[in-house]
Amino acid sequence: MSSILVTGAAGFIGFHLTKRLLDRGDRVVGLDNLNDYYDVNLKLDRLRQLEGREGFSFVRTSLADRPALEDLFAGQRFDVVVNLAAQAGVRYSITNPHAYVDSNLVGFINILEGCRHHGVKHLVYASSSSVYGANTAMPFSIHHNVDHPVSLYAATKKANELMAHTYSSLYGLPTTGLRFFTVYGPWGRPDMALFLFTKAILEGRPIDVYNFGKMQRDFTYVDDIVEGVTRVMDRTPEPNPAWSGARPDPGTSYAPYRIYNIGNNNPVELLAFIEAIEQNLGITAQKNLLPLQAGDVPATYADVDDLMNDVGFKPATPIGEGIERFVEWYRGYYGV
Repeated sequence: MSSILVTGAAGFIGFHLTKRLLDRGDRVVGLDNLNDYYDVNLKLDRLRQLEGREGFSFVRTSLADRPALEDLFAGQRFDVVVNLAAQAGVRYSITNPHAYVDSNLVGFINILEGCRHHGVKHLVYASSSSVYGANTAMPFSIHHNVDHPVSLYAATKKANELMAHTYSSLYGLPTTGLRFFTVYGPWGRPDMALFLFTKAILEGRPIDVYNFGKMQRDFTYVDDIVEGVTRVMDRTPEPNPAWSGARPDPGTSYAPYRIYNIGNNNPVELLAFIEAIEQNLGITAQKNLLPLQAGDVPATYADVDDLMNDVGFKPATPIGEGIERFVEWYRGYYGV
């Protein structure tokens, strides 16, 4: 049994991961600030499913609260820390940039310091496919350069990878960054496309379809994300003996540091994605075709060879099956 800190435990991925860890017998401390970026009631309902379970305890605080984080790490021993708490959303980062600095940068340094000073054996943290930014080489590989983000959100996630590498190099802290690709599924975030489209279609409202529908996303079902995270958690990264400063590999290091993509490795056209929602709802969507939004990219596609080679896992849930599970959850949760 391991002792694990999961930040963002009332969030979409954090909730599903915490359930998985409790099911396998780990002790989990869940941390979340329960902010109002989206419906707090959804977060509270996730949390209610965790509270009362053997091995689970909850701490309500912000990653940016340095004294609270110092007290937490000083008062408890964690074998592994999984940092999923962050201010999410590409578009929101354009209108509220300071929220991203507070949570994703200040908060992350507090996590790194806690791990460094209190003997954490492995820090696993959420990065994002957004870090690929202006890169158009497909599929996106962890061995590609990602120095050209196109949103502040992406820049903060790239910064997390750089900060983690610094701590792996200076202090020997094993760190693994996970670039998630468009996660969806039951209990999903209300600001994500699947949730927005499903809600609007059921309410008879038109949906906004950006880049005139000429978008591709590597939609990844949440159970596949959780499987990838748990496998990576159990594999502490080691230095890459073949790493060379003359030809540096961005995805590995001379330090105990790794980066992985977790994506379905099967990009889906946005209009095909909408069609699958329509089929599950039995309703045809009204579509507002709009240009590409600032900070967005037209396509994502994950190369998962390193994940497969190192932990023996590749996401594989078909998009139709995943959407069916989401729609079933949505109708049940909202009674529609």
